[in-house]
Amino acid sequence: MEGLLIHALLRELAPELPAQNLGLAFPDEGSLAVLLKGRSGRIFNLVLRYRPPSPSLVLEEGTLLGEPKTPFQRQLWARAKGPLMEAEQLKLDRVVLLRFAGEKGFVDTPPSTLVFEATGRNANLLLLDEAGRILGVDRVITQEVNRYRELRPGLPYTPPPPYEKLDPRTLKAEDLRPLLGRPLKEVVRHVDGVGLELMRELARRAGLTPETPLDEAALERVFQALKGLVEDPALRTALTEELRAKWAEEEKEALRKPLLEALERERKTLLARLADYQRALDRLEEAAALRQKADLLLARLKEVPKGAEKVVLEGFDGKPVEVALDPTLSPQENAKKLYERARRLEALAERALDLIPKTEAKVQALEGEMARLRQADLAELLALTRKPREGKGPKVGLRYTSPSGFAVWVGRNAKENDLLTTRMAHSEDLWFHAQGVPGSHVILKVEGQNPPLEDLLFAARLAAYHSKARGEAQVPVDYTRKKHVWRPRKAAPGQVLYTHAKTLFVEGALPQEGGEG
Repeated sequence: MEGLLIHALLRELAPELPAQNLGLAFPDEGSLAVLLKGRSGRIFNLVLRYRPPSPSLVLEEGTLLGEPKTPFQRQLWARAKGPLMEAEQLKLDRVVLLRFAGEKGFVDTPPSTLVFEATGRNANLLLLDEAGRILGVDRVITQEVNRYRELRPGLPYTPPPPYEKLDPRTLKAEDLRPLLGRPLKEVVRHVDGVGLELMRELARRAGLTPETPLDEAALERVFQALKGLVEDPALRTALTEELRAKWAEEEKEALRKPLLEALERERKTLLARLADYQRALDRLEEAAALRQKADLLLARLKEVPKGAEKVVLEGFDGKPVEVALDPTLSPQENAKKLYERARRLEALAERALDLIPKTEAKVQALEGEMARLRQADLAELLALTRKPREGKGPKVGLRYTSPSGFAVWVGRNAKENDLLTTRMAHSEDLWFHAQGVPGSHVILKVEGQNPPLEDLLFAARLAAYHSKARGEAQVPVDYTRKKHVWRPRKAAPGQVLYTHAKTLFVEGALPQEGGEG
């Protein structure tokens, strides 16, 4: 959820504050609904969905139900009492502070503050006391995960790192001049509260594309569109046919460019090898000359002075030949050295003769692939982008096959865990890890399918076996879709957080079904 969308929601909420708190509901483990009666008499829910990767803050009518489902939710139910006095956004960041007044009773409940961090994969919800100290947090963040700030009970709350961006609510047209000549998409780096989604909406309203370099006229259109976005950031603007065509073409180019660049790098590597092979062929004459000098040394041994750095001998054709020598070696040893150099050059030339046609064929195939890529439509480009390139580099991780025939990948170290989970797995694959102990990341390659229980148990046993719990009789193994697994910013390779997990209890032994690849 982007900063300007939060700002618009809080602007709608502001006239209703302070609002009477009619109670909390918890629709699921990652949601909180505060039922409010505003100053106007309106009754509505302020709903916080605070689990990654897509947090949101919305106002909803009707009644939402749900008892606390986690210890943190029980703490919220007990402590977030009294009227909602204020809802504050930090700058236009995705951080909202909801201040509750507390309530009087047989045991008074002191004021408290809810901090909602709607920051994508780092989303979180915290409960603070009056002094700003953390009472509870949905997801504890330790120093090992984030060196800038820890989020755990007992510590003072530290907001996300400060930043400097233009405030779209107060900026003037000249403030946007640093964007002159740059693509519109760079507005995300310069203007607060605007992320990728609102940037695209801004482009629609300005009648531009994200890749459009901004001239003076375009800059003015962006400025006016920004002002409109502040007042109404709703994502509903339709594209004209002309703009739709431009966006489609830019999307194709954005997909095509990295693919072509990768092929061009490969092509340049092959051309460099061809140049090396040609040089090896060109040095065949040098190999023949070295052999001739070696033959001449052996034929004129008595004419070679001891310790000389070079010698001029009469060649077999009667012409003088100068031979460079290593003064520390005998004539026979110098001749041997020349023969060895000649053999190396001949071997390189022989290898070059074998590799040149093969490499030329690879270059030709690459150039054909590049030509096809330049003509490819959007569907083909999307398919090529998603298609893994086989045969490049060493195989990552151990490979198994589940009883039903699904591929299973197992990381052997932190680097492989990181590559399998963050780079290679499909978002709808299943991710497994032994609960609470160091171990391998295991990927069951189902791409959205629901595999039978025997496949789940197979992958879970692999995760248990390839962990510190190996050999134990009952090992809890968590599993979830890969899309619910993420590596926090600045975390070491292989360190991840995850949500929406289920748990299987399996033996920490290598399963017998399937096979290792």
